[in-house]
Amino acid sequence: MASVIIGIAGGTGSGKTTLTNQLKEKFSEKVSIVYHDNYYKRMDSLTFEERKKVNYDSPYAFDTDIMIEDLRTLKSGKAIQCPVYDFTVHNRTDRTITVNPADVIIVEGILVFQNKELRELMDIKIFVDSDADERLIRRIMRDYVERKRSLESVCDQYRATVKPMHEKYVEPSKKYADIIVVGGGNNPVALDMISTKVEKLLRE
Repeated sequence: MASVIIGIAGGTGSGKTTLTNQLKEKFSEKVSIVYHDNYYKRMDSLTFEERKKVNYDSPYAFDTDIMIEDLRTLKSGKAIQCPVYDFTVHNRTDRTITVNPADVIIVEGILVFQNKELRELMDIKIFVDSDADERLIRRIMRDYVERKRSLESVCDQYRATVKPMHEKYVEPSKKYADIIVVGGGNNPVALDMISTKVEKLLRE
């Protein structure tokens, strides 16, 4: 049985991870997850202060080619060593985690629909759409509380790169979605529809 690859895109704080976790719970051990964020480029040549100023919301910040090869490896039935990114130091680490092949592979990230080659690996493309104010609030809470960043730095980054890159790359990529989930990840009707489609593909 070939793997079903599900792409989940949407703006920062839109509810992508919520939906991903719901699908993981629904299909349990049948699911492996690959996060685009783990494929940020290594920036060892830059100082911490320089890395803080990098535009992490641009497609050019990612080693997407490596992610594509890893997904092809998973689809062929082989495990991968997925890189690990550390948001507290703004850099990819030396560590990796083993991701095993599975019936369902979820690919999550704000820009996973932006790359044509990556898109074409996906059987289902889902865009999670949420109110911009709600997304901003979630972003602030996540970066301030979980990633220990200052409120000023979070707001500065949002104005400088997050918002303009969302308008330039993320929002336009919505046109590639097969399903648009409105109102964030907590949408039980959408979850049922997606689950039914996944089950159908797994039977085929």
